[in-house]
Amino acid sequence: MRTFALTFSHLALRHLRTTARIPIFVALTLFQPMVWLLLYGQLFHKAVQIPGFAATSYITFLAPGVAVMSALFGSIWSGMGTVGDIKEGVIDRYLTTPASRLGIILSRLAIAALQVAVQTVIIVAIATIVGSTPGGGIPGAALVVAAAALLACGFGAFSFGVAMLARREETMIGVANFVTLPLTFMSAIFIARNLMPHWMQIGADANPLQWAVTAARGSLNSSPDWAAVAGYGLLLAAFATATTAFAMWSFVRYQRTL
Repeated sequence: MRTFALTFSHLALRHLRTTARIPIFVALTLFQPMVWLLLYGQLFHKAVQIPGFAATSYITFLAPGVAVMSALFGSIWSGMGTVGDIKEGVIDRYLTTPASRLGIILSRLAIAALQVAVQTVIIVAIATIVGSTPGGGIPGAALVVAAAALLACGFGAFSFGVAMLARREETMIGVANFVTLPLTFMSAIFIARNLMPHWMQIGADANPLQWAVTAARGSLNSSPDWAAVAGYGLLLAAFATATTAFAMWSFVRYQRTL
């Protein structure tokens, strides 16, 4: 346990410092979700007039979706840093030490989750400023942050696992693009689920993005169904656990090839 704690704390600090040394990256990462929220919010603001949409404000509807989309886009690319560490020999040096393998993985996921949490707070704040009032109050907003962070952990672990198996930027780019677009449009981020084609609704029910956005929107309702929110939260936690196990397996497999 002590080895895990030391590995986690030291490497999390390393990843945080690495991110902070690229201020333009930090600025763009925080600014991009605001652009999505404002541009998509204006572009599709009349979507609420579609019969059956069941929302009065598109910004209110969209804000949780943008938070979830930001979590996906931010975490699915995190494996690029792992590929860089492999090529520079950093991972191999880790493996010559008694560092906790799980700590190495979770330290990366913690920073990815922290980055997504900050993004989500900004998104909810901007949505509130432009007229969206979170019905769930501060507890509801906190659960939106939690849902986005869990999703980031899930896809961050998946990205780490793919990076350990592929070890090439080109493969990471291909996998990230293959995953993000279908999952994004196979969810109710931009449109109400009941307005999607039936076959897409079926696909959405098995989509982690849909679990996250449904939990986030449910948390912001004036009368939240906390049981449903908790259910989707458990699904996200199970997804993050499964992908972390995949990341751990890929790490062990990489170690055996040395």
